[in-house]
Amino acid sequence: MEKFSFTSFRQQFPILASKVNGKPLIYFDNAATTQKPNCVIDSHKNYYQSNNANVHRSSHALSARATVAYENVRKKAQKFINAKTSKEIIWTKGCTEGINLVAQSWGRTRLQPNDEIVLSYSEHHANIVPWQIVAKQTGAKIKVLPLTQTGEIDVAQLEEVIGERTKIVCFAHISNVVGRINPIEEIIRVANKYQALTLVDGAQAIAHLSVDVSALGCDFYVFSAHKMYGPTGVGVLYGKQELLEKMPPYQAGGEMIKAVSFEQTTFNDLPYKFEAGTPNIAGVVALGAAISFVEKQGHRGILEYERQLTQYCFEQLSSVQGLNFIVDEVPDIPVFSFTLAGQHNHDVATALDSVGIAVRSGHHCAMPLMQYLNIDGCIRLSLSAYNSFQEIDFTVQKLQSLSESILTVSDDLSASQPNEIINVDALANRNLAVDDILAMFAKAKSWDSKHREIMMLGKKQLRLPDEDKTELSLISGCESQAWLLCYQEADDLFRFKGDSDAKVIRGLFAIILAAVDNKTAAQISAFDMDSYFAKLGLLQHLSPSRGNGLRAIVQKIQHSIEG
Repeated sequence: MEKFSFTSFRQQFPILASKVNGKPLIYFDNAATTQKPNCVIDSHKNYYQSNNANVHRSSHALSARATVAYENVRKKAQKFINAKTSKEIIWTKGCTEGINLVAQSWGRTRLQPNDEIVLSYSEHHANIVPWQIVAKQTGAKIKVLPLTQTGEIDVAQLEEVIGERTKIVCFAHISNVVGRINPIEEIIRVANKYQALTLVDGAQAIAHLSVDVSALGCDFYVFSAHKMYGPTGVGVLYGKQELLEKMPPYQAGGEMIKAVSFEQTTFNDLPYKFEAGTPNIAGVVALGAAISFVEKQGHRGILEYERQLTQYCFEQLSSVQGLNFIVDEVPDIPVFSFTLAGQHNHDVATALDSVGIAVRSGHHCAMPLMQYLNIDGCIRLSLSAYNSFQEIDFTVQKLQSLSESILTVSDDLSASQPNEIINVDALANRNLAVDDILAMFAKAKSWDSKHREIMMLGKKQLRLPDEDKTELSLISGCESQAWLLCYQEADDLFRFKGDSDAKVIRGLFAIILAAVDNKTAAQISAFDMDSYFAKLGLLQHLSPSRGNGLRAIVQKIQHSIEG
């Protein structure tokens, strides 16, 4: 283990030297996935260049090399989380598959009507929906653990929820939204008292803490490689050997069998019983490189640097006027979730993206938590040990500007690019046409200035009255809530009105409606919307979800004129 050095650590991640929208990338979306160091990228590439073969069953040398590399990582993963044997390490696609495996293999065969599955309000959807499915299949019931004001599971109320009927307690080691370490040892102790099993979702913990499953005493623990600098599509399910041996296979075919006839099948031993089909061999090998990378850096050094980042970022964010954290106190890992007064979460995220800052907005696959906290969603900044104090300063500066005005995206925009912006007020007295929009965007050369035009258009867009915001007018497929009204006039011209709770969507409405409003069905159908978007340079800059929302508006318009 080497002493942790921020500079040498960061230099090993090539993507961090890149630019986004013409600005240096500031990647604050690490809770969704971390970036990959050179050693992981090289490991994945080298496997395909030098060792590519299927594992276990072939008798040739290339397969033998691939099998040795593949199984060596299983032993490495066993030691990484201190499992008792490599038989307790099951390869999966990630946390989600690991939880589904336990829910279907253990839950579907063991749970009975009125048995209880205990979850918490802060769970990711991946640790809720599989249990809802198995509860419906078996007649079991779901109970939910409440949280404290600081966002962790409330120890004082454990035995009000966990009891004699509880068969399994499933909870995150660390919430992906509030970044607080749950009282994992106490939860396991109470579950054991009632002879209930425990499953721990370690997605957010694995890159930030040293995990010792033997010391914790949990029955199952899941984590994903891509949250700890490894590849996507690979994960680990740890399960106690005595439990895994009693559980039936989750999927069938390939390596999970010993012998097959049309009369019966004999299943393979652990861990292969749960690993059907050709695995993600290159991904597993690259996970081994990620484990070695983390061990070389040292969890202790990473955690100490992240502790300093966390404290500093919390203090700086606390200085932003109108910024409200969704729970109290400093998080345990650098995950910060908040709202900005007067600004829609998606507007803030897209404004930050326009200057190269990658954050996440929305419900973060934790809708029950949002409901529990009485919010529609929030902005999340999640940092890693390759992030710097300077990146925090720049982001906080931009958030401060946004808190004053959502339109102040770039401090030097008006000074350095005075000819890029067209004053929308000059066009406010007449309906915008396609040529008006194209002219605006032709002058706005950079994405941050184009983003500013969209926000200005959104600000000028007339709002719909609440009575017009109905299920019928609601647009399915938009990340933000959006509504479209359509009516046909006597001269067969179609008129449209659109609205959204996000300014950026209202701005996109203005762009789209310039092409379709006050037109006939034939004119609307003949208009090449894709070419229009391409000329504006929209889709290559909008996030996939925002691009899908753009298409959803267009589809709603098309359905309206066809109906």
